[in-house]
Amino acid sequence: MAAGIAAQFGSGCEVVVHDLSRHPDHSIVAIFNGHVTGRKVGDGASHVVLEQLRSQDQTTKDHLCYLTKTPDGKILKSSTIYIRNSRGKVAAILAINYDISRLMMVENAIADLISTPQPAEPEKIVNVNDLLEELIQQSVALVGKPVVLMNKEDKIRAIQFLSQNGAFLVTKSGDKIAKYFGISKYTLYSYIDTKQQEGKHD
Repeated sequence: MAAGIAAQFGSGCEVVVHDLSRHPDHSIVAIFNGHVTGRKVGDGASHVVLEQLRSQDQTTKDHLCYLTKTPDGKILKSSTIYIRNSRGKVAAILAINYDISRLMMVENAIADLISTPQPAEPEKIVNVNDLLEELIQQSVALVGKPVVLMNKEDKIRAIQFLSQNGAFLVTKSGDKIAKYFGISKYTLYSYIDTKQQEGKHD
């Protein structure tokens, strides 16, 4: 199916298959026209895949016709399609990324082809390491103060945000997060456990 879609729409259409039984660092098992984003078989997951791995939500709906942006500035029209097994669990993801950068120059003539349901700011396609760094920065912004000024409660709040957004699915993320917040890995995971225990009593 992925090969057929890529052949139909040509070299500007990247089609990716993610196997969710694999580690998110190496979830890509098939990719066609990988030059669009610079990825290849064996590369890691995008934020969409990490979110699905974290939630395993059986009600998750396909995410169709939204804009993404590559690190080198290409604008892509993307769709994320969830493939389920016989038990209804998402087992794989089919992702389609169509480079519309040049088409946008003649948008008025081909509006139907490149239209999207929401005029959103393009989301960036990033590798897992870039994603982890972005999530860490978001956690600091959430607390509203630099790490050197954070108390224990602030760090627990930031680390819980990272846990909820799939940061710990990234290989060796615990080491990097612990070092960033100036705590031991034991303290890091105790902070997570502390919030989980509080949630049980809510």
